[in-house]
Amino acid sequence: MQTQFPKDFLFGGAISANQAEGAWNVSGKGVSSADLGLTALQGVKRLHSSKVEEGKYYPSHVGIDFYHHYDEDLRLFKRMGLQSLRISINWTRIFPKGDEKLPNKEGLKYYDELFDEMLRQGIEPIVTLSHYETPQYLVDHYGSWTNRKMIDFFLNFCNVVISRYHSKVKYWITFNEINVILYNPMLAAGLDSTKYSQKKLYQAGHYQMVASANVVKLAKKIDSKIKIGMMMLYPLSYPETCSPDDNLTAMKDMDIHYLFSDIQVRGYYSNKAKHILASKNISLDVTDTDIQALKEGTVDFISISYYMSLVSSAIPNKKLHVEGNILTGLANPYLETNEWGWQIDPVGLRIALNNLYDRYQKPIFIVENGLGAKDQFNDHKQIEDDYRIEYLRKHIAQVKKAITEDGVEVMGYLIWGIIDLVSASTGQMSKRYGLIYVDRKDDGSGSLQRVPKKSFNWYKNVIKTRGKEL
Repeated sequence: MQTQFPKDFLFGGAISANQAEGAWNVSGKGVSSADLGLTALQGVKRLHSSKVEEGKYYPSHVGIDFYHHYDEDLRLFKRMGLQSLRISINWTRIFPKGDEKLPNKEGLKYYDELFDEMLRQGIEPIVTLSHYETPQYLVDHYGSWTNRKMIDFFLNFCNVVISRYHSKVKYWITFNEINVILYNPMLAAGLDSTKYSQKKLYQAGHYQMVASANVVKLAKKIDSKIKIGMMMLYPLSYPETCSPDDNLTAMKDMDIHYLFSDIQVRGYYSNKAKHILASKNISLDVTDTDIQALKEGTVDFISISYYMSLVSSAIPNKKLHVEGNILTGLANPYLETNEWGWQIDPVGLRIALNNLYDRYQKPIFIVENGLGAKDQFNDHKQIEDDYRIEYLRKHIAQVKKAITEDGVEVMGYLIWGIIDLVSASTGQMSKRYGLIYVDRKDDGSGSLQRVPKKSFNWYKNVIKTRGKEL
């Protein structure tokens, strides 16, 4: 029986291009939805203009300037002992408009050098192909993922990058938090939710899942050793009481999210999924070719983001709502919250892992988990983020129990974000997740100096001892 983390378990961290890279308009890069939608102190909610507005501050345009600092950052990650790093490839850095036939060579060169340096530092790359950055040209001229043509544009992009980097990158993720298309379409696809019906959003989700399946098929032809995963925001929701109605409501709340994972893991729309769509009077554009692609392009693993849990009630419009990672629900009196009201539930991560493994019997990769907080330097010019250490310690402990006591197959655990970056939900730098502080303020001031926090050395020891010392 397994008593420790498996030998091939990956301890690591995660960032995204649009929250960290910066360099938003250099070396031929085009404009993405993130370049316009992520504004200071607002996060990604709705697009006010399809062009950069004069006088408005867009924090992602510089981010933490990972584009120019990645060598320094990777050396710090190596010092920490990081085994893996999840990044994303910015589509508009490779295809500035998104529908070109030939890629931008400068964009490819950047990722050539980034992957080479990661491997030199002994860090396994995990790459997300679409992480909340849709080419704005495709949004403006094609309606983003509401248009079937997006599938071919995305496949062209994926064919270029997977063909080029397959010898350097073993693990790939197609879409970041694919279920979020229904809840924050601006974040997920550059779509203003006030302008698109629920039917259009489900249709966009379908096209993304068909695209994902085709990417799996494409990648396997390029290199059969590649591992391709899907990713979902995992929104664990408890029934408020033992009332059957509350339990039924909690089940139905989860069913919407499982619709996405069921299709990508099993390869078809379940009877329940069909009934969910019918209950909403939604009839999708699904071709025989789509059905075949979904069947043939099932994923190798399931990856999730997990930050918190929620509570479901059968009583409509019940008060005591709390906001969290994209979603809202009822407050849980048994849980503490962070500064932004996100409910902290380490045991919920163990439950989530069990739920997914029982349902699919596929390996699970935790590719986002972390704590946002307003860090402060003490008198010794250090950040003693014991609150973050406590959060991470408790969650890693529950991952270990899921593996050793429940038999769940878990591939790895990645801290979001391993270094401070721009918050997608609030547009803040002051909502810090990193184990490394970056001197950048909400107004854009700061030197961009990197400073390890107390949690840096704590995680270094966790990795060194393979999770024996938490």
